[in-house]
Amino acid sequence: MIRHLTSTARRRNRKTALIFPGQGSQLVGMGADIYNRFESAKKVIDECNDAVGGGLRDLMFNGPSADLTLTTNAQPAILCHSIALLRVLEDEFGLDVRSSSFALGHSLGEYSALVATKSISLQEAVKLVRLRGEAMQTSLSNQKTAMRALVVNEGHLEDVEALMEKVAVIIPEGEVAEIANINSRSQLVVSGSAKGVDYACSVIQARGYAGRSVPLPVSAPFHCSLMIPAAEQMRPALDKAQFSEPIIDVISNITARPYSNADMIPTYLYESIFKTVHWQRSIQYARDDFVDEWIVIGPNKVLSNLLKKEFPMDKVRSVSNVKDVEAFGAVMKGDKWDSFYY
Repeated sequence: MIRHLTSTARRRNRKTALIFPGQGSQLVGMGADIYNRFESAKKVIDECNDAVGGGLRDLMFNGPSADLTLTTNAQPAILCHSIALLRVLEDEFGLDVRSSSFALGHSLGEYSALVATKSISLQEAVKLVRLRGEAMQTSLSNQKTAMRALVVNEGHLEDVEALMEKVAVIIPEGEVAEIANINSRSQLVVSGSAKGVDYACSVIQARGYAGRSVPLPVSAPFHCSLMIPAAEQMRPALDKAQFSEPIIDVISNITARPYSNADMIPTYLYESIFKTVHWQRSIQYARDDFVDEWIVIGPNKVLSNLLKKEFPMDKVRSVSNVKDVEAFGAVMKGDKWDSFYY
């Protein structure tokens, strides 16, 4: 008999959010273990593979890494793996998405959150993110671009945001530097032209608002105005896509608030290609609504580690492979909550 997550008193007294990772979390071998173990995972991965015309499954399982990392491949692969893990949790162990208060995903992961909450079909979402990846990969000119992660000194996140507004005015003509991601109170990413990003980071560091900056190995300057042509390529497909009301609240990366209605989803997904990902404010919104239990579903553990650093007293669980899935099953059988989280 399947036991649902809401079956214990301890669970009922907590608020939970489901989290889905974005680009950068891909890795060769992703999904192979659950594909061979669970029929529900096999069905999802095969469906995604067919939806994009084949080749995705083999790339996920066997690489090479350089090809999997390409935006056009990484995005459908991450969505596919995230939903395959979710389906196993639902079908094998009785996870009920409706028992959570919120679902949210980092950038690309927002599509996973929308699939998880039955706002859009898996097949349509996979096709959209393949198109999204292709548009983001091919829309650039020959301009040299960059993304840099900045370690923000304590208490200076708002100072950096205010300074970046001034930088946009004084930056040399033709250069671009904008905040792509606010991942936590101590980490953000600057995106734009190579010279513009270097200039902005040097100004921020000179003010003492941030310590070191780390260049990111990406093929395009995501979440800045240079991506507007990619967003325009995506607009017709997003306008045609069939979205319905999510079964639980999905928090938008653009507003850091739940979607008020399904009609707004295409607009915010369009804007999310070239505007800032407000991840820190998104998770803080859930936290302010008394969420203190986070289940991160998808490849790698980057977001889990980020959550533990941001909210060290909260319960965080990463489900990224068959070992994690089995641990989830042990919890459902024996209510071993302490072993379920880390």
